[in-house]
Amino acid sequence: MYLSGLGVYLPTPRMTSGEIAAASGLPEWVVREKLGIQQKPVPGPGDDPAKMAVSAARGALEDAGISGAEVDVVLSIVEEYKDYPVWTSAPYIALEVSAGRAWGFDLNQKCASFITALSVAQGLFAARSEVGTILVAGGYRNGDLIDYRDENVRFMYDLGAGGAAAVLQREGPGIRLLSTRLKTDPALAQSVLVPVGGTVQPLTPETLGQFKLRVTDPEGMRSRLEARSLPGFLEVIGGALEDAGYTAADLDYLALLHMKPSAHRAVLEGLGLAEDQTLYLCDYGHLGQLDPILSLQLARGAGKIGPGSLMALAAAGVGYHWAAAVLRWEEA
Repeated sequence: MYLSGLGVYLPTPRMTSGEIAAASGLPEWVVREKLGIQQKPVPGPGDDPAKMAVSAARGALEDAGISGAEVDVVLSIVEEYKDYPVWTSAPYIALEVSAGRAWGFDLNQKCASFITALSVAQGLFAARSEVGTILVAGGYRNGDLIDYRDENVRFMYDLGAGGAAAVLQREGPGIRLLSTRLKTDPALAQSVLVPVGGTVQPLTPETLGQFKLRVTDPEGMRSRLEARSLPGFLEVIGGALEDAGYTAADLDYLALLHMKPSAHRAVLEGLGLAEDQTLYLCDYGHLGQLDPILSLQLARGAGKIGPGSLMALAAAGVGYHWAAAVLRWEEA
């Protein structure tokens, strides 16, 4: 399976470190140096998640040199907080990119969704010989759900908005998927959530103001992640490399989601990688499951990856999930 096209859509408006500092009460140097945020994209008019996914999907199709009519499956990784509640976005993406013969479905694993989608797509190619092209597309604007007065969600102040997509094809050339590894810690299943708007506590005029992301057990989550987060990343990255027949010493590039600088450095040090073997997304914040696609796109544009490069993608999502993939860019 090969990634033959990438597409990214970023809204024009930006929220700066100074604006985050003003909203949260934190010193601006803390936002910049401790949280690692210089600025982040925020939605403008019409920047709804599925619409941003469509914009990115069009770019990915163009990058791959194919039309929507050639797509067999649309796999949507649009975030659950999207244009409409109780709605599947894959058919809408198919409609908007003229993928009239494609079937599709939505997949959500929070910030691990793209790498999970790669694993699912690999299975689709193996199980269904008629599938030759899969479009994976997502949109994200969970930054809307951040209460900057809540210090317990400080680690999510980087949440922004954008769209990203990838065209996956059975045959190359392109960026070949070699392996994936996935891991879940179910003890953190209810660690981060929006407490209202579901069946447990329906949305009412009285609860409307509580429609924000909250941490249900801040101390418990913090202590568990201190023990599990870095080992989780190293386990899935190391496992994916082992499955592909490589070690971290063979890597040319690591596409890592945005996290605070100290955590970012810890992952690099744990793998024995240098700073120039990745890109730190301080000017983009965190676009959830779209970070790996954005990182690959930026790395390609910066000349950090090219034919022959061995790459790893790594992400973690609340729930709690870790995911990694190993890929190699193969020439024609």
